[in-house]
Amino acid sequence: MFSSESLISAHDLTKKFGSFTAVDHIDFEVYKGECVGFLGPNGAGKTTTVRMIYCFLPLTEGELSVAGMSVATQAREIKNMVGVAPQEDNLDFDFSVIKNLQVYARYFDISKAEAEKRAKEQLTFFQLEEKKNVLISELSTGMKRRLILARALINEPQILLLDEPTTGLDPQARHLVWEEVRSLRKRGVTIILTTHYMDEAAALCDRILLMDNGKVIEQGRPSELIKKHIGADVLEVDNDEKLLQTLKAEFPDAQFETFGDRIHVFTTQPHGVFERFLEKNPFTNVTIRNANLEDVFLKLTGRGLKA
Repeated sequence: MFSSESLISAHDLTKKFGSFTAVDHIDFEVYKGECVGFLGPNGAGKTTTVRMIYCFLPLTEGELSVAGMSVATQAREIKNMVGVAPQEDNLDFDFSVIKNLQVYARYFDISKAEAEKRAKEQLTFFQLEEKKNVLISELSTGMKRRLILARALINEPQILLLDEPTTGLDPQARHLVWEEVRSLRKRGVTIILTTHYMDEAAALCDRILLMDNGKVIEQGRPSELIKKHIGADVLEVDNDEKLLQTLKAEFPDAQFETFGDRIHVFTTQPHGVFERFLEKNPFTNVTIRNANLEDVFLKLTGRGLKA
């Protein structure tokens, strides 16, 4: 369980690149020991926000503090307590797998013996010990991703920033990462996660901040957001005008959305209302499923592709 102590605080946080505003005067808090998911379409401002937190990008306007320290004036101290797994592959291709970890550990003044110990532990956990002496160029995409995650943990960080950590991983490796995130949360590590996998965010995050066009447009616990914006169940049926009118008459308070050749019906009524309706009005090619975080994401940010 996370505490009420604010560990990361942003007020009026803004980042501009020339005339383009990537992060647009946002406010948020991240509390000690919680896992917060930053969600949003490509270009929403998630990665830019994360990069400002670990002092990779300077602020344009506003305030941003980490553990009471300003990112503008105390970047060195902040970096010492933060672990970062960036989106991009920035491993050193001149070094072997284990050498990447050992050299990175030295940036944190970790002794050579301790760095070797931690490197071996991380390679064992991420099942890379058999690859410890090979060059980075010999690794698969998934192995590189796991090594980046191992490197992010080498300094035993108090805050872990994971920017799309499981992109390119197979299901087994993905769940290995989930296991490590849950373990770190139990040890009190504060985690910020950006991801395009809504099931990942729902499974790992205590709280969601949904961004679009550089702004935070909604935030809350995953279950609360689903209940607030979607409801309990979703009914999916073929797009038919006669059927649509029948559904609107039966569910006057429901929300209807047409996507391609399917109609999606969202209701805040309790579980079972769609089943009872279909018992009286049997239709073919009907799906009833639990509402999920992806429904919230698409409702609030739209279904069209972002530029």
